[in-house]
Amino acid sequence: MKRVIAFHKAYLPTFIISMLLIILGLAGIWIKGVNLGVDFQAGINQSIQLAYPAAEITYEGSGTPVLSISDTIMRVVFAGAEQESRTIEWNLKTAGTLSDLARDMKLEGLNMSVKDGAGLSADLLVPTFQGDYSLAKKPVLVYRHAKGSQEVFGSIEEVRAALKEVGSISVQKLGASDSMQYMIRVRDDGSDKAFSEKIPKAIDDALESTFGQNSVVVISTDYVGASFSQDLAKGAWKMTLFTVLAILAYATLRFKLQYALGAVLAIVHDGLIMLGFIIWTGMEFNTTSIAAILTILGYSINDTIVIFDRIREERKIDQGAKLSFLINKSITDTLGRTFITSLTTLLAVLALYFFTSGSIKDFALALVVGIITGTYSSIFLASGFVYLWEKVFGNKGSQNTKGSPAAIVKT
Repeated sequence: MKRVIAFHKAYLPTFIISMLLIILGLAGIWIKGVNLGVDFQAGINQSIQLAYPAAEITYEGSGTPVLSISDTIMRVVFAGAEQESRTIEWNLKTAGTLSDLARDMKLEGLNMSVKDGAGLSADLLVPTFQGDYSLAKKPVLVYRHAKGSQEVFGSIEEVRAALKEVGSISVQKLGASDSMQYMIRVRDDGSDKAFSEKIPKAIDDALESTFGQNSVVVISTDYVGASFSQDLAKGAWKMTLFTVLAILAYATLRFKLQYALGAVLAIVHDGLIMLGFIIWTGMEFNTTSIAAILTILGYSINDTIVIFDRIREERKIDQGAKLSFLINKSITDTLGRTFITSLTTLLAVLALYFFTSGSIKDFALALVVGIITGTYSSIFLASGFVYLWEKVFGNKGSQNTKGSPAAIVKT
């Protein structure tokens, strides 16, 4: 006979541990505060890259050609009434050096004056993130990435120090370790009506005064207004509450009230543990965090329902057995399934954590914590609540059932 693990003996210790963790997490709200992202607080969201000014491109012919640079292609489109429509492309990976690219562009009537890194590969050119450039006599400046770790400058600590006078900021690393890409968030307290116009320029000026003129490439700039951020915050909490209530209704219809309350207790526990983790690690709380929490609520309730299904089946098969034995046997029987599911899910989430960056990395880290707590709460808290309920109310109910088979189950 398969050995049954006495999980019920750990109900009290695990409950105490969970309460301590939840209290610690809630205490973090007063001690550290919640690092709200710009999603939930008005402000500027700007992605920038520190780079080297590589070359200036001019055009003195008729018309206004349009230049665009992607990760692999440089494209110039000639169009207009005064010139023949044509498109010229260079594959940056096979174009050779910047000097070679400048020579090839000269043949097409374009002037590229290399300022730095003439002998470096052309595929180091930084993409035109914020749109295409119209070429004319006025020079258009293009940038290049660092050629290696020896050229990397502007660490995240240095960027934070450079922006300390701008306002209430947070800085997050984007991309690879040597990409020099950062997400800068500046909160808007509503005191300056021209905030959305002033701050992007203030960020650029502060960074260039520290790292040098023409050292900053703006990837994107987004502004979130106060009314939108408030509506988003209210909607997030309503969505989370609705999810919990929907799970309560579903579990009540499928099982009984004590099972539904146990399931809700487990997912509320998971949500609070994840919130505490986010607070104490200083992780930004944004819409990605809400998505991670809702994902774990679904994961946790699925594991709980599997265990509850097995408990219900075991009670039908052996109506005279103690409830503690039936719960232990049910969890033991599903333990292999729980372990395999959690492990395979963790492998996928860890791949996201190690091979991505930015908000996806934070999302994956929150999921790792959630998967562990979700598995733990399904085994100890959800089933532990059902066991406690039967202990407290089971015997009272059996006195009024006149010996019905379900009522004589021992606890």
